[in-house]
Amino acid sequence: MDASKKAFAQKLLKIKAIKLQPNNPFTWASGWKSPFYCDNRKTLSYADLRSYVKLELVHAVLEHFPQAEAVAGVATGAIAQGALVADELNLPFVYVRSKPKDHGMENLIEGELKQGTKVVVIEDLISTGGSSLKAVEAVRRYGCEVVGMVASYTYGFPVAQKAFEEAGVELVTLTDYEHVVAEALETGYISEDDVELLNEWRKDPSRYAK
Repeated sequence: MDASKKAFAQKLLKIKAIKLQPNNPFTWASGWKSPFYCDNRKTLSYADLRSYVKLELVHAVLEHFPQAEAVAGVATGAIAQGALVADELNLPFVYVRSKPKDHGMENLIEGELKQGTKVVVIEDLISTGGSSLKAVEAVRRYGCEVVGMVASYTYGFPVAQKAFEEAGVELVTLTDYEHVVAEALETGYISEDDVELLNEWRKDPSRYAK
């Protein structure tokens, strides 16, 4: 296990940003039934944890994408985190909408980027990867180069891994499904039977029902 990913998993579980309910599944916006729910935005409400996440994201950018010349946050979950990262790195910041505004300039990207800029994209959570990669495509259409993406958490769905590979986007995350489940098991939050159920769910979440 990666020590830093384990530590972040601990912190998310502590503030209940991650909830595991194998026997009482959540319903996602997509309609999927899920025993697992993650809301990284809760970290913004805790000053020490907000700073921790900011610095971990910054370290990931510096280690993996030091060539980045600007930061783009994916709306809405990663707008605040992206802005914090850009401020710490003293880089330009923009955010990418899920769809263009229906008034005014009808912008999809809010802020200003120069064509050819090397951009790192900040995301809060990766599920299927669809919305995250739409943001990447928007930045590319803007005439900029996406050097990679840093996200707080990923479920690690095979469909997302395939989508990122096909899009040619390197993804780095602060923690992931494996570390969260392992930490939840270690602390007694879930049982071995729950782990088996969670693993079955992750194989094909679109078909999960409980």
